[in-house]
Order: sequence, then C-alpha cells, then structure tokens
Amino acid sequence: MYDHKHIWEAIDALAARHGLSPSKLAKLAGLDPTAFNKSKRIDKDGRERWPSTHSLAKILEVTNETFDSFWAGVDSVYSQPSADKQVKSTVPLLGFAQAGSGGFFDSGGFPAGQGWDEVRLPCKDDQGTYALEVSGDSMLPLYRDGDIIIVSPVEQLRRGDRVVVRTTDGEVMAKILHRQTEKQVELHSLNPEHAPIIIKSKNIDWIARILWASQ
Repeated sequence: MYDHKHIWEAIDALAARHGLSPSKLAKLAGLDPTAFNKSKRIDKDGRERWPSTHSLAKILEVTNETFDSFWAGVDSVYSQPSADKQVKSTVPLLGFAQAGSGGFFDSGGFPAGQGWDEVRLPCKDDQGTYALEVSGDSMLPLYRDGDIIIVSPVEQLRRGDRVVVRTTDGEVMAKILHRQTEKQVELHSLNPEHAPIIIKSKNIDWIARILWASQ
C-alpha cells in the first residue's frame, strides 16, 4: 500500500518520464501550475496534503498513462541504484538583471524561454533548481557582484529563509522571508540598514528559496 510520500513521488516520476517538471505537468493538465509544488504537499499546520482523484485523472489523461504505469513509476524510482547518480551536473543560469524581464519564467517561477546559460551545480539538484548571477551591489554585504546563487521554486518556504522575490512589475530582489500570510509577505533586507518591506501577495509573481551561494 502506498502512502503520502509514494503518491507524490509517483507524480514526480510521471512528470520526469515525459520530460516535464511537476509544475509543467499540472499546467499541461489544465490545473493550477503550483498544484504539485513541494510547498503544497504539506499544509501550513503540518498536515499532509493529498492530490485529488480529479488531479490524478487529468494528468493520466494528458500523458496517456494508466494507473498501473503511474504506480510502476514509483517502483522504478526505488529500484534505481543511487538517486545521486541521476542528478544533473548543470542547471540553467540567468543574469539577475535579466530575471526582471519577461519571457524567462513560467507562471510557476520555473525557467522558460530562450537566453539561459548553464552553470555546473555544486550541490544536489532538486527539480526546478536554477542559478542567478548577481549584478551590482544592491545585495551587499551577503552577495557581491558576480556571485552565483542557486535557487529552488519548489522548496517549502519557512520564516528566516533567504529568498529571491519577483514582483508582478518585474522587480527582482533577494531578501529574508520574515512573515507570509494569504494577503501579504513581509521581507527583511539582507543589508540591516534597509528597512523591512511589505508586499501584497497579489503583487508577487513568485518566490524561490536560495539554497546555496558562491562566496
């Protein structure tokens, strides 16, 4: 019998077999692009969140797979000798200034379109991970011009995380997540001399957690 962990891994495996991220799989099936994000798999109160049967039926329909092949994907994941050997050696890279332009990200905050470079990954790759190159001195003292930051749009966000935020008007910034509610997000600056800012949730395009940074 498969549990909460197995069913989400089956969705991840299904997406991977078709060359998709979980976000792109959801979008292809006509669902909310964030429906299968890792941050959506656990509710804010810590309870496990399960995908609906409707969602499962939709993704099986668009991928032309059966429930048998869906569950077989989980078995194939566990039969692989080492997950680390499946990790990509490079991830997409984009200049920080370019990240504010249109056409580089999909609605879920994942890399899209043309113009991306590549950089070798110094840590384990999770689905959707990509890199941004810092430009200028707006993120001193933590991040300098030319530093590379590795970010993930699928990691669950917690208070105190360092994050990259893109607003709906194209502004991109690196901040510390202080508080997030349904209506607004409070961000603290990396530079303590700058005052905290509060942005309405409707004005945020996406938030991605910073996993690693070159120093």
